Amino acid sequence: MRPVRRRDLVVLAAGLAVAAWLLVRAWYGDLPALDWWLPVPLAVLAVAEGLGARTLRARLTALREARTRTGPPGAVPVRPVEPMLVARLAVLAQASAYVGAVFAGIWTGVLLHVGPAVGDLQAAAGDTVTALIGIAASAALVAAALWLESVCRVPPASTDDEPAPGVSA
Repeated sequence: MRPVRRRDLVVLAAGLAVAAWLLVRAWYGDLPALDWWLPVPLAVLAVAEGLGARTLRARLTALREARTRTGPPGAVPVRPVEPMLVARLAVLAQASAYVGAVFAGIWTGVLLHVGPAVGDLQAAAGDTVTALIGIAASAALVAAALWLESVCRVPPASTDDEPAPGVSA
């Protein structure tokens, strides 16, 4: 599995920003109201992935330290991390990074249309706030996903292949 390229995320977001701007420009009057809570699920997912990344990093660090520790066997019990869990989290992180980039592009396209129209259109003020919240939530999702992906990476091989005594590989 290859890591997500940041360039791909930027190109995806920029392309969708232009497409969303064109669509919103053409059909803005026909769109339903853009309530402030529409991007909240993206923020919730970003928080969940951030907490997952922090927890996984702590567990993997504890496991690596237990493997290199030369104390009495079984001094500190360390709960092992399932390799399939890490693989699933890596896939989730990659998918979330792309989803965040897609929504960042869409909300940016909306903002490009409603931002300049705040003085002209009555609904544009509320839609601008929603678009700003959407961009922030989308960016937070991308950041959390990239952090989770970096936590899931396998560290470079160490010089000693044998784990410390008393710690299962």
